[in-house]
Amino acid sequence: MTDDRAHDGVRTKTVHWNDPMATAELSRSLSGRDFLTKWMHGDLPGAPICELMGFRLAEVAEGEVAFTCTPDESVYNPIGMVHGGLACTVLDSAAGCAVHSTLPAGFGYSSIEIKVSFLRPIQAYDGDIVARGWVTKPGKRVSFAEADLRDAHGMVLATASSSCLIVPV
Repeated sequence: MTDDRAHDGVRTKTVHWNDPMATAELSRSLSGRDFLTKWMHGDLPGAPICELMGFRLAEVAEGEVAFTCTPDESVYNPIGMVHGGLACTVLDSAAGCAVHSTLPAGFGYSSIEIKVSFLRPIQAYDGDIVARGWVTKPGKRVSFAEADLRDAHGMVLATASSSCLIVPV
């Protein structure tokens, strides 16, 4: 992804991604934790949404993950701060991938509910923000997870609770 700031005020952003269906096919033979670990290490392509919104899988453990993101102006709302949709998306990814890290090969998840509380505004270029997700109750049909989003100083920016449907893939 490139961020080209022009002098006339117009900015451009180029996004590159891999075929998500090819990655999904590869994931079917891996446990969720193995899949996420391969993605984090660059052995498998990541999710296109991560490329689009500029976040990266940074940590994977059983029932826990972390994503980092350095927001830029391309995710601003019209009043000059990072749109809540970025926070919601990275929190949804953190909670969902925490659930995914507990699943055996042949299973995936789909978010069925998320509640996000926005606590503080987020500004571009203020350093990395980190979304950590963890499973609060695993299940065979539905799992529950929580996540928080913090700035570089550890200040909580937003929190989320999520329910994920477990599905065969």
